[in-house]
Amino acid sequence: MKSNVSDYLEVAEVVYIDACAKCIADVSDLRDLVTMRSRIEHEGLSFLTITLPNFCKDFERSLELGYIDPTFFKSFKKNGSIPAFLQGMIGHVFDRETGRLINDEGTPNVLLGGVSSDIPTIVESVRQICCTFKKLEVDCTPKRVQAALDSFIEVERSFEQFSIPDELHDKFRRVAHVLWSDMVRPFRIDQVIPRHGPGATAERISGNQKFVWRRWHDRLEPYFPLVDSAYPLGTPMTAEELKLVTIVPENEEQPVRVTPVPKTLKGPRIIAIEPCCMQYAQQGIRDWLYARLESYRFTAGHINFSDQTKNQQLAMDSSRTGRLATIDLSDASDRVPRSLALEMFQDHPDLRDAIDSCRSTRAEMPDGQIIGPLNKFASMGSALCFPVEAMYFYTICVVALLEAMHLPETPVCIFRCIKDVYVYGDDIIVPSTYANVVLDYLQKYNCKVNLNKTFLTGKFRESCGVDAYDGKLVTPTYLRRLRPENKRQASQIISWVKTANLFYKRGYWRTAQLLFNQVERIIGPLPYVSENSEGLGRTSFMGYRSVERWNDKLCRFEVKAYTPVPILSKDQIGGYAALQKSLASLSRQVDEWASRDASHLEHFALHGAVALQRRWVPTS
Repeated sequence: MKSNVSDYLEVAEVVYIDACAKCIADVSDLRDLVTMRSRIEHEGLSFLTITLPNFCKDFERSLELGYIDPTFFKSFKKNGSIPAFLQGMIGHVFDRETGRLINDEGTPNVLLGGVSSDIPTIVESVRQICCTFKKLEVDCTPKRVQAALDSFIEVERSFEQFSIPDELHDKFRRVAHVLWSDMVRPFRIDQVIPRHGPGATAERISGNQKFVWRRWHDRLEPYFPLVDSAYPLGTPMTAEELKLVTIVPENEEQPVRVTPVPKTLKGPRIIAIEPCCMQYAQQGIRDWLYARLESYRFTAGHINFSDQTKNQQLAMDSSRTGRLATIDLSDASDRVPRSLALEMFQDHPDLRDAIDSCRSTRAEMPDGQIIGPLNKFASMGSALCFPVEAMYFYTICVVALLEAMHLPETPVCIFRCIKDVYVYGDDIIVPSTYANVVLDYLQKYNCKVNLNKTFLTGKFRESCGVDAYDGKLVTPTYLRRLRPENKRQASQIISWVKTANLFYKRGYWRTAQLLFNQVERIIGPLPYVSENSEGLGRTSFMGYRSVERWNDKLCRFEVKAYTPVPILSKDQIGGYAALQKSLASLSRQVDEWASRDASHLEHFALHGAVALQRRWVPTS
C-alpha cells in the first residue's frame, strides 16, 4: 500500500503545480507540498480521500457565508483567520485578518503586484487540489462499513417515531391530488411492459437465466401474470418452463438483499438488491413513469431522468444571479415513507396497487438479520426508487411554496409555484427567496438535508455534477479508480485514460501526462484519436489524429487501438424462455448489446465487466 500511496502523492503534487499555474497571481507555496507529503506519510490515503475533501467543504461553506467561521478548518493550522494550507490561493479570496470574502460584490479585481486575480479560477484550483481523490473507489475499513449498515437500520427504525400532523398530511394529500390526478389518466396495466434490469438480483441470478423463472410472487399475479408477463401469452400450462415455477405467497417472499458496494474510503454505498421477479415488474412501471413525468404538463422540463443539463445550466446561472438555490438530500431514498408515496397515486388505485405489489416488504442484512415490514417506500436498488422519490420531493416543494406564497391548492396556483422548481433525483432547485421554507417542509416530511451540499446564498452552486462559482464552471476532475497495474485491469486503464483526457482539456498538462505515462507503461503508446472514438487514446486541441492505414472496404482512415469489449459468459437458453427474450430484444426491452447480437441466446455480457482488445478503429 505504501507504494500506491506514493504514486497518489505524485499525482497530488502535479495537480497542485498545474492548479497554481492556472491562476494569474503567484499562489504557489512550497510549504503546501511539504504539508501534503508529511500528512500523507502519517495519515496515508485518508488525507487525500477524506481530510482534503472536508477542507473543501469548509471552503465552500465559507464562500456561501461570506466569511470563514472560526470553527472551520479545524485539522489545519491558521495564518490569521485563514488556513495556512493553500493560503497563497485562499488569501486572494478571503481577507487574512478578518476572514471575510474579498470584494463581496463579485468583481475579480484583487490586485497583487498590478496583476488581476480571477477569483473563480482560484476557487476552481482550490477545489481541484482538495477533491481529486474524493471519489476514488476503494474499500473502506470494516468499521466504516458496519457504521453504514447500522445507519441503514437506524433510518428504517426512525419511521416508528415519524408522524406528521393531520394538517400537513391533508396538505400533502390535496396537493398530490391536483398534481398527479391527470398524469396517469387513462391508465391501463397492459401499457406497462416488464423487463429485466442490467444489475444483480437477490437470488444471484444473472444473464439469460433471468428468463428461466423459478419463483414468482403471488402478489404480482393480478397485475403482472406469469403467463403474459414472464412468458409469452399462449404458453401452454403443460410447458416444462411453467413446471419449474413456484408461486410464492407474501409471507415466503425473498427479501431484498442489502449489501455495501465500494464508493469512497469514507464509506460504502448501501444498496438493496431486489428479487428477480420484483425487479422485472419494477422496470416496466419505471419506464412508464419516466415517459409520463417527462411529458406531463406539471412536470415536463421540471422533473428529469435522462437529461441533467437543465439542472446543470440553472446551477451555473444561479451562481451568478443568486436567483435559485440548490438543495441536496442525505439518505434520500431511504427516507421516503411508503404511506405518503402511495398517496400520490390515490386517484389511480390500479396503478397504486400495481406499484405496491412489486415493492419488497422485507430486507436481509449481510449478517442474515431480517428487517421488516419496511416502512420506507424503497431503497436504492429498486427501479421505482428514483421516479417515486422525485415525485415525492416535487410534491413537498409545491406544498412549501403554496404555503409561503399563501396560495390555495389550485392548478393555476401550482403552475405559478412550479415555475422555478426542478428535481433530478435528490438534486433539487428552488427559488432562493423561499429556500428556507422548502428546507423546513422537507424536514417535516422526513427528509434530511445535506447542508454540506446545499447552497442558498453566495456565489457557489452545485447540482447534477456541475459546480459553479459566479457563473464559471469550477467542477473538479475526479480520479475514480485505483492505479492500474496490468492489462487485466481494463476498467482501471479505461478510467485513467478518460481522466487524463479530462485533465488535458482543462489545462492540467503535467497531470494528464503523468496519468498517460502510467497507462502507457502497461499497454504501450496511445494513439491520438477523436473524442468520439471507440478506441483508447489521447485527444488534442490541435486536431491530431494517428493514421496507420486506409481501409478500402469502408473508405476510412484507421488506427490500431485498444478498445473496450464486453466479457461474454456461456449461458444457453431455449424454449419459451428463449422466445420471451427474443420478443423482448425486438422491442428493445433488453440491453442494446443483446439487441444487436445474433447469438444472445447462447451467451450474455457480464454486467460492468470489460476487456481490452487491440483492433482497427476509425480515426474520427
